[in-house]
Amino acid sequence: MEHLFTHAALWLGLAVISAIIAYHLRLSIALVEICVGVAAAALVGYIGNTGLLASDEEWFRFLASSGAVLLTFLAGAELEPEAIRTKWKEVSFVGIIGFFAPFAGCTAIARYVLNWDISASLLCGVALSTTSMAVVYSVLLETGLNATDFGKGILAACFINDLGTVIALGLLFSPFTYKTVIFISVSVLVLALLPFISHRLTRKYAFRTAAIRTKWVIFVLFALGSLALWSGSEAVLPAYLVGMVLAEFSSNDTLWIRRLRTLTVGFLTPFYFLRAGTFVSIPALLMAPLVFLFLLGGKVMSKIFGLYPIVGRFHRRRDERWYYTLLMSTGLTFGTIAALYGLTHGIITQVQYSFLVAVVIASAVAPTAIAGIAFLPRHLVPAVEQRYEAVPYEADAGDEG
Repeated sequence: MEHLFTHAALWLGLAVISAIIAYHLRLSIALVEICVGVAAAALVGYIGNTGLLASDEEWFRFLASSGAVLLTFLAGAELEPEAIRTKWKEVSFVGIIGFFAPFAGCTAIARYVLNWDISASLLCGVALSTTSMAVVYSVLLETGLNATDFGKGILAACFINDLGTVIALGLLFSPFTYKTVIFISVSVLVLALLPFISHRLTRKYAFRTAAIRTKWVIFVLFALGSLALWSGSEAVLPAYLVGMVLAEFSSNDTLWIRRLRTLTVGFLTPFYFLRAGTFVSIPALLMAPLVFLFLLGGKVMSKIFGLYPIVGRFHRRRDERWYYTLLMSTGLTFGTIAALYGLTHGIITQVQYSFLVAVVIASAVAPTAIAGIAFLPRHLVPAVEQRYEAVPYEADAGDEG
């Protein structure tokens, strides 16, 4: 037990260092945590103590996955159905092009420039077609844009983009089995009943028992996540759908959602983002930097050339168009998931996997850093007092449902 607390303290210490760096550099905490994870892995590799970080232990993977699931739920909870309905053309076009442009571009680069075989090339296209819901939501949350129509449009487009990635991965490489049918059927039933049950639980038990809403939501997320993994899908996919279905339920109590956000961002997501950084193999990149640059350029440039004209049809201001496009150029969660799927199923080699993961993580850092520094649409950012309303101590200390 002692070593568990030691490792947890080490990682949370890195999270504190990341927060301090992010504050002084005025960068997103998620991006800094990824970079600190890269640096920590490189340092551990240099001193030769590969077990120091314990990033592959089961408990650590669970905490990191839990962070991704809850962060994805929170992203979905920010999307009111009405906002999606009013922006359906925008999010559909941006999401679909955001998937197909890098899928085609990166598949072609892997096949005809890097001479990968056709299966590895298609897997490369799938892995690099994603956009990172976790990173985008974290960035929007820090600026307050998550609560604006502009930010909600970006999040909805991210979902459409990643949905295309999940479908492509399943159609190209995963057989459609009875498990898939069970997962879809159970998910549809749960999502249909979830708002009604959640409202009944809240009306009857909220403020009478300790944090029943939080327990209920996390139970549903973990149950559907378990079913998704059993069926060959990923736990974060139903989490986003649960967030969307419970968007109205969540918006009824901003104090509750703020507490859940504090738990997620303050404790769980640092494990996720820091661990993502440890996947990058610096020696592998140094041995063949052109492969890395070709793939990174293919992902980001195909996103930009595909999306910038489309985004321009809905947003006229230059800063809004570039900010939107660059955030859609990110990648992390589904990209690493697709790469790991390819590795474990023998579709790609260990070296190819290292390049894909490095590119996915670099795409989470570079576009968002540029977007935040050069193209942040400050006219849309809510005032600080609107983003961080003071919460009375008595309310924060009391029981809640």
